[in-house]
Amino acid sequence: MTLTVLVPDDEGVEALSELPMVQAVRYQWGDPVPPEAAKAEVLIPGRHPAGDELWRELPNLKLVQLLSAGAEDWVGKLPDGVLLSTCRGAHGGSTAEWVVAVLLSMYRKLDVFADAHRERHWERRSAETLQGRHALIVGAGDLGRQLRRRLEPFDVRCTMVGMSARDGVHGVAELPELLPHHDIVVLMVPLTSRTRGMVDAEFLAAMPDGAVLVNAARGPVVRTDALLAELTAGRLRAALDVTDPEPLPADHPLWHAPGLLLTPHVGGAVAGVRRRSYAVAAAEIARYAGGELPDNIVHGEY
Repeated sequence: MTLTVLVPDDEGVEALSELPMVQAVRYQWGDPVPPEAAKAEVLIPGRHPAGDELWRELPNLKLVQLLSAGAEDWVGKLPDGVLLSTCRGAHGGSTAEWVVAVLLSMYRKLDVFADAHRERHWERRSAETLQGRHALIVGAGDLGRQLRRRLEPFDVRCTMVGMSARDGVHGVAELPELLPHHDIVVLMVPLTSRTRGMVDAEFLAAMPDGAVLVNAARGPVVRTDALLAELTAGRLRAALDVTDPEPLPADHPLWHAPGLLLTPHVGGAVAGVRRRSYAVAAAEIARYAGGELPDNIVHGEY
């Protein structure tokens, strides 16, 4: 029996073309769905928003396979009985690379030297180093593991924190005791009801003076007003790839906050990302076609 999968682009059709007993059907968001939609069991979303009217035209839908690691936009939006699978494993390396990049930029004062370059001003000055730093990685999944693997060669001592404690991983309940002893705190958690607003004034107050908060998760994980207060006071520094709100309005005070390195949600926006995403999606669909549940099935909120 052939499994019909709706895909939003030609790259998706090519990625699934070698899977046995899988028929990839191209569709275009905003256009009428192709006739094959009536028998499609799997949908790979394109640009259309979660929970739109497309479901009404897919009576046989059983699985939505995302090309993103985050699932917060889709949880609770699908019809009953439809499975949701993420693209966990495709973006960890590039996101971890972004974290390393911003930390090196901040500690080695590359922004200061870039300003001097533009002004044609030659001035040698000392900088900080990653060597010997203690990093608290909040989120012990693929992203967190990928980051640890990249930071340790810089002689950074990494402590892993997950939603629950397990071998080699602390639980979030231990954060109040852990935060004062780490120079760097990196957020790599999914956005759920448990993590929304997790980084509040109390969390930030527990971080030592001069520490760096890095948000590579989702904007609402951090209370923006609490972070702004710490940045304005000059006690903490931060690197944000995500914000709350997002996109950041032009008149938002974060734009002018001292000690902040800000990028527009580009941690995973690198060459080859689509290819890596479809490689994970194809593996997930192959498992489903073989009668197994995909590895990245979302249970509850994540």
